Amino acid sequence: MSTHAATVPAGLPAASTAAGASKALMIGLAGIVVTAAGYFVSGAHAIAMSWLVGVTYWTAMAIGMLMLILIHHIFDASWSVLLRRQFEHGLASFKWLALLFAPLVIASLLGTHDIVWPWMNPAGEIHGGHTVGHDPLYLKKAVFLNLNMFIGMTAAFFLLWMWLSARLRKASFTQDKDGDVKWTFMNRKTAAFGLPIGALTLTFASIYWVKSLEYHWFSTMYGVWFFANCVRGALSLGVLIMLWLWYRGDYKGILNNNHWHSIGQLMLAFTVFWAYVTFSQYFLIWNANVPEETFWYNLREINADGTPNQWKYIGIIGILFGHFVVPFLFLLSYRYKVTHSRMRFISLWILAVIFLDICYNILPALKDAHGNALPFFSLNLVWTIAATIGVGGICIWAYLRSFPGAKLVPICDPRIKECLTHHE
Repeated sequence: MSTHAATVPAGLPAASTAAGASKALMIGLAGIVVTAAGYFVSGAHAIAMSWLVGVTYWTAMAIGMLMLILIHHIFDASWSVLLRRQFEHGLASFKWLALLFAPLVIASLLGTHDIVWPWMNPAGEIHGGHTVGHDPLYLKKAVFLNLNMFIGMTAAFFLLWMWLSARLRKASFTQDKDGDVKWTFMNRKTAAFGLPIGALTLTFASIYWVKSLEYHWFSTMYGVWFFANCVRGALSLGVLIMLWLWYRGDYKGILNNNHWHSIGQLMLAFTVFWAYVTFSQYFLIWNANVPEETFWYNLREINADGTPNQWKYIGIIGILFGHFVVPFLFLLSYRYKVTHSRMRFISLWILAVIFLDICYNILPALKDAHGNALPFFSLNLVWTIAATIGVGGICIWAYLRSFPGAKLVPICDPRIKECLTHHE
């Protein structure tokens, strides 16, 4: 890795990505077909839950990219200009994510509304032989948890994310052509109102899509947990993209050790942040020992007969050690943060455990006749992986389609010189 400043030609060319985009699209469509085939094996409910995991996972990645771009502009950062450009291409996936989320909305409109979110079916049975429609706790939340509100809010989330993305992309890409500093100021203004919009929408999206699967549960930290995963996932994808461009030859002599170290520092910071939020939520619920809150963790630890289930070990080994201990200890090392192979490994690791974390939050809503969460290692995991690959293929295709539409290096950005000469 070079540690010297680089002189960047004004017209740095981008190699054709058409072949890669076609492959990503084919992989995405194949994943979608495999997921759809699972309907005939496991049924609509299991497939819908798997699909929710896939769409939520990749929407989190896109939200993370959006939030990091907004943070970049609000702080007028310099070191992250190159990384920001790749995130801008990643924002192209939002419109496709909205389309991919649509089947869940359509299923709700067609009357199969209890296929994912149980509160959508007033006649659905709950514990004690009662129905959702007569559940006092639901009735107190019915203004928020109802089909019309859910559809309207989901549409608003995606429209706002697409609108913010369009403003950021237009200003950044146009500046490549005319070099006008007004586009930088425009993006700073977008960041000023975009950050609170992003914070509110990602919070409500996580509550509507994921937390409301167990609508009896209370948590004041759920949106922050989701935000931490969004940013960690986006940073990990950013590392993989930068490594791809490095080995392709585009960023050789441009990226230096200090860029890698800065990305690694940010990854470490959000690892600690995620751990703080997650531990605080668990500790407060455990300490209060209120049944309305503890049941969510009980479902993910023990069966109705008191025996431990698979989710207990997923939580201890996968979430505690995989999501925090391993990345934390790994990213403490300066040497690891500036070594390509090590950064590739930890980025893939983090992306894998974020997938595990989202599964941990969604899939236990699939229960057997005794009310026990269905095991993680089952046929449903096949459909969940296929759905995640399917949605991911479409998102990568959207990124690669956007890729040739702007310069690899935003040479007209006022901070580009500071970025190329970045030092700690």
